[in-house]
Amino acid sequence: MREHTVEIRAVGAVLAGTLTRPNVDGRHPCALLINGSGPLDRDSAMSGMALGLGRALAVALAHDGCVVLRYDKRGVGTSQGDYLSTGFHDECRDAAAALAALRACPAVDPERVFVVGHSTGAVVAANLVRAVPPPAGYVLLAGAAQPGDQVMAWQSDRIAATLPRLLRPLGPVLVRRQARERDRIRRSTAVRHDRMPRSRLTDRWLREYLAHDPGPDLAAIDRPVLAITGDKDVQVDPADVARIGQLVTGPFDGEVPTDLTHLLRRDPGPPGLWRYRGQLTRPMDDWVTKRIVAWARTRLGYPPTPGLSGW
Repeated sequence: MREHTVEIRAVGAVLAGTLTRPNVDGRHPCALLINGSGPLDRDSAMSGMALGLGRALAVALAHDGCVVLRYDKRGVGTSQGDYLSTGFHDECRDAAAALAALRACPAVDPERVFVVGHSTGAVVAANLVRAVPPPAGYVLLAGAAQPGDQVMAWQSDRIAATLPRLLRPLGPVLVRRQARERDRIRRSTAVRHDRMPRSRLTDRWLREYLAHDPGPDLAAIDRPVLAITGDKDVQVDPADVARIGQLVTGPFDGEVPTDLTHLLRRDPGPPGLWRYRGQLTRPMDDWVTKRIVAWARTRLGYPPTPGLSGW
């Protein structure tokens, strides 16, 4: 496996990324990794939280003959730009720029590029159906099929219902408070927040995400799709896997794995946001990477890569 840094020339900023590739020359199938919300770097980490998804996915896919690009978000890590001024639509445009940069790499077969998105990164991944040409396939991990406003309302209800027993009476208060916050964000015209913690989502990003409906993007996808959302997810409705399957017109595979959480870890305990800290002490569940590899071989028809037994 080899790794080197790459530059992604997006509108108004140069983003920094890492290209991970097999130790075999020639052109390979390739994947673009897109992280979820927040100031996440190429390894799916931000201050106070290291999800550890980016590198785990890149290494697993590269060992099976795939070139992988992951990148720091705008204004994060060594990428240029200002995170606090970045909106959801900016992240979609940045992902399109990363897709174009990946296709231009000499080690990449531009006809065999697929995209892997996690959480809101899956919503961004679906938006790449608007790219010319679109990706050859889509892996949507904990991806939503409903408008952002509905996703966040469902999330509020689910988090409140899964609070620890002693805190559960506070659930209705939490739901009402978050509903008021969504109303405030819809009315807000703010773009940048100089005093806001960098770990928070900006009003602009939230306003654009709340108004975004991924349904038309999903309905335009006629390429293979793999959707995975665990039954312990408290941020995205696991029923959205079936909704994605009803919307897309390409070959579809959907999974709702038992005990899998939004962080792509297995947890036999009760679902709940409050269990995230313990989940992050464990690596990403390797079933997820194995399932992606198996799907890519079957649905995208990638031939074996000489010198690598996995392909």
